[in-house]
Amino acid sequence: MAEGIIHYRNKMTHAVYKGILKPAFFRRDPETVHDRMIAVGKWLSHHHAGQNLVGHMFDYNNPKLYQNILGIDFKNPIGLSAGFDKNAELTDILPSVGFGFAEVGSITGEACDGNPKPRLWRLPKSESIVVNYGLKNDGCEIISRKLRGKRFDIPIGVSVAMTNCKENTDIDLAVKDFAKAFKFMEPIGSYITVNISCPNTYNGQPFLEVESFNKLFNVLDQISNVKPIFIKLSPDLDIEKLDTILDAARAHRIQGIICTNLTKKRNNPNIKDASVPEKGGLSGKVVQELSDDMITHIYKREGKRFVIIGSGGVFSAEDAYKKIRLGASLIQLITGMIYEGPQVISEINHGLVKLLERDGFINISEAIGRDS
Repeated sequence: MAEGIIHYRNKMTHAVYKGILKPAFFRRDPETVHDRMIAVGKWLSHHHAGQNLVGHMFDYNNPKLYQNILGIDFKNPIGLSAGFDKNAELTDILPSVGFGFAEVGSITGEACDGNPKPRLWRLPKSESIVVNYGLKNDGCEIISRKLRGKRFDIPIGVSVAMTNCKENTDIDLAVKDFAKAFKFMEPIGSYITVNISCPNTYNGQPFLEVESFNKLFNVLDQISNVKPIFIKLSPDLDIEKLDTILDAARAHRIQGIICTNLTKKRNNPNIKDASVPEKGGLSGKVVQELSDDMITHIYKREGKRFVIIGSGGVFSAEDAYKKIRLGASLIQLITGMIYEGPQVISEINHGLVKLLERDGFINISEAIGRDS
């Protein structure tokens, strides 16, 4: 499809979303809207006509965006973050939406109902979502059985975490639970993410402490050495603690870092709404600067030792490009899609090509870390 047609297609879709669909969605309970969108995506994915229709509406490809990272082919750098497709129900439709990759989960050792409702809120002035799902998912046994042997059209990462339950306040039990999820899910997809930073669990974030971190990865290192392993970090880490984790990560089979998860802090100057729920982690523009700062620090400290995935506050090509120039090789988003519409994936990728051409780069990989 010609570049000009892509541009006008995206503008039209953007106008429809902002003028009609978003106002209707934002008048309804956010979890209800999310569940219905999952249902629509599943239905479309079961029909080739549905996949083709979505592709014509949203997909965009350009060779300037292609990268091979850790032996994995990415047609573009924009991926769906874990937390949206909790039970891996959308893997057949996401390529048509234009994603270059996607991450499912987080998936836990046991099935988990998550925290009580309500557990999802919008902060429109802050362009943020408050999330307190508490790792709701069907568990590693059911999800792995569903996905085993499945072929994916784009790289699929699998995020695993410890089950949100009282028993996992015992670190040894938490490690066993984590290891179960890792063992079941590691054979599936292109890479696996160990989510040690969910802000909404009964046991908090114990694996951000270096002793527990090493205890966990001493076990995970022994399970398999096939798939690349990423860790997902909290934006609320101070520099000293971050450096301690980076030092520990060097001793294990960790090849990548996702910067970042949700923030728990309520004193963030980017929170502009008058009322914020006490529970839950905040996404979107509230996290953007925290994510950018962590990317910068890790890239300056570690260089290319770790592949960095930038996540937090990506609503435009400029947002994504900034993270890339700071040191991220890949980008993830959810909240930007909720506020801007599903065509934002194409808008970002199309815009990235223009930014690369402006700066004289032939491929997206040349821009990585240029500002760090």
